Amino acid sequence: MSENKDPHVAAPTSNAQKFVYAFTEGNKELKDLLGGKGANLAEMTNLGLPVPPGFTITTEACKVYLDSGTEPPALRDEVSAHLDALEQQMGKKLGQADNPLLVSVRSGAKFSMPGMMDTVLNIGLSDESVQGLAAQAGDERFAWDSYRRLIQMFGKTVLGVDGDLFEEALEEAKHSNGAATDVDLSAAQLKSLVEQFKDIVLKETGRDFPQEPREQMDLAVRAVFDSWNGERAKLYRRQERIPGDLGTAVNICSMVFGNLGPDSGTGVAFTRDPASGQQGVYGDYLQNAQGEDVVAGIRNTVPLADLEQLDKASYDQLMQIMETLETHYKDLCDIEFTIERGKLWMLQTRVGKRTAAAAFRIATQLVDQGLIDEAEALQRVNGAQLAQLMFPRFDDGAKADKIGRGIAASPGAAVGKAVFDSYTAIKWSRSGEKVILIRRETNPDDLDGMIAAEGILTSRGGKTSHAAVVARGMGKTCVCGAEELEVDTKRRQLTAPDPEGKGSIVIDEGDVVSIDGSTGKVYRGEVPVVPSPVVEYFEGRMHAGADDADELVQAVHRIMAYADRVRRLRVRANADNAEDASRARRFGAQGIGLCRTEHMFLGERRELVERLILADTDTERDSALAALLPLQKGDFKELFEAMDGLPVTVRLLDPPLHEFLPDITELSVRVALAESRKDANENDLRLLQAVHRLHEQNPMLGLRGVRLGLVIPGLFTMQVRAIAEAAAERMVAKGDPRAEIMIPLVGTVQELEIVREDAEKVIAEIEDFYGVDLKLTLGTMIELPRAALTAGQIAESADFFSFGTNDLTQTVWGFSRDDVEASFFTAYLEKGIFGVSPFETIDKDGVGKLVRDAAEAGRATRPDLKLGVCGEHGGDPESVHFFHEAGLDYVSCSPFRIPVARLEAGRAAAASDGSDSR
Repeated sequence: MSENKDPHVAAPTSNAQKFVYAFTEGNKELKDLLGGKGANLAEMTNLGLPVPPGFTITTEACKVYLDSGTEPPALRDEVSAHLDALEQQMGKKLGQADNPLLVSVRSGAKFSMPGMMDTVLNIGLSDESVQGLAAQAGDERFAWDSYRRLIQMFGKTVLGVDGDLFEEALEEAKHSNGAATDVDLSAAQLKSLVEQFKDIVLKETGRDFPQEPREQMDLAVRAVFDSWNGERAKLYRRQERIPGDLGTAVNICSMVFGNLGPDSGTGVAFTRDPASGQQGVYGDYLQNAQGEDVVAGIRNTVPLADLEQLDKASYDQLMQIMETLETHYKDLCDIEFTIERGKLWMLQTRVGKRTAAAAFRIATQLVDQGLIDEAEALQRVNGAQLAQLMFPRFDDGAKADKIGRGIAASPGAAVGKAVFDSYTAIKWSRSGEKVILIRRETNPDDLDGMIAAEGILTSRGGKTSHAAVVARGMGKTCVCGAEELEVDTKRRQLTAPDPEGKGSIVIDEGDVVSIDGSTGKVYRGEVPVVPSPVVEYFEGRMHAGADDADELVQAVHRIMAYADRVRRLRVRANADNAEDASRARRFGAQGIGLCRTEHMFLGERRELVERLILADTDTERDSALAALLPLQKGDFKELFEAMDGLPVTVRLLDPPLHEFLPDITELSVRVALAESRKDANENDLRLLQAVHRLHEQNPMLGLRGVRLGLVIPGLFTMQVRAIAEAAAERMVAKGDPRAEIMIPLVGTVQELEIVREDAEKVIAEIEDFYGVDLKLTLGTMIELPRAALTAGQIAESADFFSFGTNDLTQTVWGFSRDDVEASFFTAYLEKGIFGVSPFETIDKDGVGKLVRDAAEAGRATRPDLKLGVCGEHGGDPESVHFFHEAGLDYVSCSPFRIPVARLEAGRAAAASDGSDSR
C-alpha cells in the first residue's frame, strides 16, 4: 500500500478494521478492497495526475451491509473523519449555503460493470446551497441545472421514483420553451423544472426531497450498496460470470463541473481504438455537459480530436496523460475526464473493454513495443474472443439494400427481426427468433434485451455510449449513433431517408434488418455472409506470413503459435467421418478423441440394424453382423487415412438400440391400419414386437453401451474386427494408423475384462493374418459415478480413460440434459443456483471432483495411464483450464472448437507458470 497518507485523516485505532481510504492511501493493486474505480483513482493520484480529492468506502463495508442490513458501526465516524479532511483540503463545507462543497457518490466494483450500478452527482445541493453555488460559479443557470440533475438522479436512484416521470417533465419543458436540448433552457426555466421535480418526488414517495447534505450522502451510499444486488447488476454478473459475493466499493469525490459553459465539458477517451485496436485519438467529447450525458448518449458528442480546436492546452495535457497511463498500465486504457473552465480533471481510468479483434491486435502491438512479453500477450486474449473472430461476416460482393450508417461500435455481422424494446427481444428470442434490438439509446434497464438480441442498433451515442461499452463487453454486434435513422419506439418503427430522395424507408417491428458492426452500415433485409478471414487462416486458405496478410490474422497466428509452444494439453477432435477429420486436422487437431460409431449405423444402414435386432437365430444375427462388417471397415479406413500418424479413439456402439428403430407410436399406427385393411406386413409385426420388447422408461440408463455389447453376442467383436482390419490394411499400404478402442458406459472392471478378452483374441487373429503389429490400445469412458469411484480397479484393464463429461454430468446431477435445460435451467440461473449451466462449463465441485479423484486413482494403479476428455466440456475455455490443472493429457472437442481449446490450453500452461490474469 502507498505510504502517502492524508495528514488530515485520523488513523483508526489499532486492530480496528479500516473501512475508508483516502485517494492518497490506495493503489491499483487494491481492487479487491477499493474496487476498480477507487484503486485506479488512487493510482492516478500517486502518479501526480489531476484527480479531484476524495475517498473510497471499501467493498468490506458493502459486504457487512449486505449481510446484516446495516452499515458497520464504525463506518459513520470514519466517513466523517475523511469528509472533514476533504472539507479542509477544499476550503468548503458539504452543502453549506454560501460556499458549498459538492460531491459525487459513485459505485466501483472489482470488475467493470458499466452502468449496472448506481451513481449520484451533485450531492450537497439544496434550496439554500443552490444560491451559494450560483454565486460561487457566477452562473445562475449552471447552478439550477446542477440542482435539477441531482433531484433527477437522486429521485430515480435513491428514492425509487420512475425515471420516465422526470424525463417527461424535462421533454415538456424543452417543448413548451422551444428548446432543442436541455442546454437551451434558461436559469428561470430550470428553476421551474426543479420545482416540478420536487413535486414529483413528494407525490411518488410521500416525502420532500432531502435538504440536509449529509442525509443525501448517506442515503446515496446506501443506494449504491443496494444496487450491487439490483436485477440488472445480477443479470450482468451472470452474463460476465462475475462472482456475486464481491460487493462494491463507493467513491465519494469532490465535484468538478463540465457544465459551466463552452470552456467546460466532459469526455471519454481510449488510448487505442477499442473496436479495431489501432493507435490514434479515440473518444467522445461533449461541451457544457456532465459525464453521464456522454455515457447515456442522450446528446450526440463530437470526436475527441475536435477538442484540439476547442481547448488546445487541455487537449495536449490529455494526450500526455493518456500516454503516461497506457505505459503505466501496459494496456489499452479507458479514461473519463472533465474540463472545468479550462482545467483538466481525471475522473476515472481502467483497462478498457475491447472487441475480440482489438484484443488480439493490441496484445501483439504491446509485445512489439516491449511493454509486455509473449506470455502476458497470451493472457490478454481468450477463447471466447477467438470464437467471436471465427463468426461469419457479410459478403462485400452481395447486393445489399443499405439504409443508413452509424458508428462501428462492436464488430460482427448480425441479422434479425427489428424489435424496439427489451421485453419483445426476450419474448421473440425465446421463441427461436433472431432479433436486432433498436433503440434511440440504451440504458442499463435494456441489459436483458441486449443479451437476447443478435445485435444492437441505436440512433444516438458513440463508441463510449452505454450500448457500445456493454456490447463490446458481451461480444455483441453493435452500431451506434446512426443519426440519419429515426427511431420511434411508440409506433415501433425505424424510418430512414430514401437514398434516391423518394420519401422515406420504413422498417416496422418484425421486418428483417442486418447490421455490420465492423463498418457501421445498416441494411434492410438479410445480407449473405461469408467465412471470416480467421477461419480461412485455420483452414489453410490464408498464409499469415504473406506481405498482404490481414493484420488480425497475423496477430492470431503469432499468439496461437506461442500457445502451441507452451501448452501441455494436446487437443483432439470429436469426428465421425473423414470429412470432419480432415477439417479438424487443418484446424490443428492432434488426433481424434471420439469417433461415435453409432453415426455409422444410420441412413441406408438402418435396415441392417433392424435385421440384427429382429434376428431369432445365431445364423440370422451373424448374417446381419457380416453385412455390417465391411461397411464399418470402410468407414474406419477413410478415418485412419485422414488422421494418418495421429491417434484415433473409436467408441464402440453406445446408445440404446431403440434409437435405430421406428418410433413406437408411428409403427403401432402403421401396423393397426394395415391390420384393418388385412394386409399387415410380417416384418412390421416383428419389428413392433421388437420395439415393445426393447422399450425402456429411461433408455439412457438402460440397455446401452457395454451392456449392449455383452447382451448381443458378436456386436462388439464385429466392431473390433472392423477397426483392426482397417488398421491392418492401412499398415500394409504403408500408412501409420494409431487406433484406440474405447468401451462405453463401463461401471465395473468385470465388464471391461470380458470385452477386452474377446477383443484381444480378434486383434491377435488379425495381426497374425496380416503379419503386422497393430499396437491397438483398449480403454474405457468414465461416464458413470461408479466408474469414477472405482477407477483404480478399472485401470487394471484399461490402457486409457476418456471422461465422458456429458453423461457424467447427467448421472452425477441426476437430470437429463434433453429435458431440464428447457424446463428449469433458466430459473436456476436466475436464482443463482447455477452460475453457468453445468453442461456448458464443468461443475468443478461435483463432476470435477470425480474427474480429479478418478485420474489420481487410475494413475496410482497404472502410472502410464493416458487420460483425456471427450465431452462437450473439452471445447469450453474455463473447463480446459480445469482439465490442465487435473493433469489430463488431452481434451477432445468439435472441429470448430479446436482453435479455442488450443488457445486455452496454452493460456492454462502459461497461467500455471505465473499469475493467472484471466
